[in-house]
Amino acid sequence: MQSNNKSREGVTALYCRLSRDDGTESESNSISNQRALLQQKAKEYGLTNTRCYVDDGFTGTNFNRPGFQQMLEDIDLGYVSTVMVKDLSRLGRDYVSVGHYTDIYFPEHNVRFIAVNDMVDSADGENELAPFKNIMNEMYARDISRKVRSSHRLRGNMGVPLSQPPYGYKKDPDMKGRWIVDPEPAEVVRRIFRLFLEGNGVESIAHILHEDQVMIPLAYWFSQGLKRGGRRAHTDPCRWNMNTVWKILRQQEYCGDVINFKTYSKSFKNKKRLENPEENWKVFHDVHDPIIDRDTFELVQSRLGKTKHRKPKAENGEKSIFTDLLVCADCGRKLWYHFNTSRGIRFFSCSNYKGDYRGTCPQRHYIREDAVYEVVMLELRRLSMLLKEDEAAFAELLARESDREILAKRKHLESELQQALLRNDTVSQTVQKLYEDNVSGKVSDEWFLQLASRYETERMELKAKVGSIRDELSAMGTAQKGRDTFLAAVRRFMDMETLTAPLLQELIDRIEVHEVEGRGKDRTQRIVIYYRFVGYLDLPMADPVTENTRKGVAVSYLPKALPA
Repeated sequence: MQSNNKSREGVTALYCRLSRDDGTESESNSISNQRALLQQKAKEYGLTNTRCYVDDGFTGTNFNRPGFQQMLEDIDLGYVSTVMVKDLSRLGRDYVSVGHYTDIYFPEHNVRFIAVNDMVDSADGENELAPFKNIMNEMYARDISRKVRSSHRLRGNMGVPLSQPPYGYKKDPDMKGRWIVDPEPAEVVRRIFRLFLEGNGVESIAHILHEDQVMIPLAYWFSQGLKRGGRRAHTDPCRWNMNTVWKILRQQEYCGDVINFKTYSKSFKNKKRLENPEENWKVFHDVHDPIIDRDTFELVQSRLGKTKHRKPKAENGEKSIFTDLLVCADCGRKLWYHFNTSRGIRFFSCSNYKGDYRGTCPQRHYIREDAVYEVVMLELRRLSMLLKEDEAAFAELLARESDREILAKRKHLESELQQALLRNDTVSQTVQKLYEDNVSGKVSDEWFLQLASRYETERMELKAKVGSIRDELSAMGTAQKGRDTFLAAVRRFMDMETLTAPLLQELIDRIEVHEVEGRGKDRTQRIVIYYRFVGYLDLPMADPVTENTRKGVAVSYLPKALPA
């Protein structure tokens, strides 16, 4: 062991570094040229016991480089007596960090430092020009970063994708900056969306994909020879996790859009990417071929926004087709799905019930799944009958009911928009008056800064609110398209004559369940169905219907909303 250590003492470390930015500066900066130059100079200095440490493709503003870190480890172990670089910029382009190593770290470890082209040799004493050269090297890195950011911003504002293609897409070999659909993973993406709309949660989807031995995105890219960031040391390349599924379901790019500036870095020295607020994103619609149609994507987003990662199960582990659709009429919270194993009863109850779940809702809102099934089936059959008898009258009914809701909502939104705009004008005038009072001396600088900051925060919040309201008002123009989609879904039900989770997701927005009223034979329970795109439909009066859900128990259904 002693002889091994002795053989390593006095090693001259030849450190070579090249980043992508430096590679365009000069051919002389190539790793091979740096190594040849350093080996030649080492011989001239009489330093024969050399070892080369290389970082190819690493920026000089970050010192967490594998070759550099290995050199530091060898220095700490006492193996290295001299460090030689082509010039100070090869060591790094951060003035503070380079100064730390040359002025503190190397002297503390009795390491001689030589920068050949800059004529720096610690054996000759301090070099007065070295700090200035370090500053110039950092300014070079700052200037390069500024140019790269400017080019990045320009391309991003033109709609050129700034990120790698997401799972399901690949780069077009014939056109730079364009994505094309990658058939194999694109089918997996479609399957994930389909499984979610069928009622499966993200955890269930991950489990299904794992059972079917579908490779995770990183493993697929690796199998195709594509370099992507991420940990490749997976023991199972088909082990999906919830976060991956969740991210795919949230990826708007699958609609054919390009979204730039989702993340940002604070400075050229800090490479950590931070989440950018959505108002700073740049969205370009229909740039490439979609994998998921926009209506399906928006439906999935609405479900993702409402649901928690909870998987209500029956005795066979399956979800109810009504899960996430039933809500409490009193508190607005979802109804949870349960299965009574001793009695074989499937039922729903308010998740916010104060009795069992320590919530705030005073009533349980208990309702059996088979009762809900019969009521929804009867209601959809009535819709189908009306559509079949007189399609024009039914379409007119849809337009009348949906336009009524849209008109009420539009009126409310326009009122909120007007209030926000008026408040924004008031805030702007107040800030201007505050500034004039500060200039005239009526308001102190400290008080002015405090109030100005508060008003600026409010102004930014008002700006975001105005944008959100205008987006909602703009989206209301798609009412006719929504009604056509609803009619198409009713026609599919006419062909199927059965209820499925995907069909319910297309037709129904929510089902409000009220608490049971009365006792014995006089017991009644109100259920109100709100349809997607059209809201609640006040259909023509029909005769009461009674359906047996199980032996000895019947559901009486009056297809007309009771008075509130």
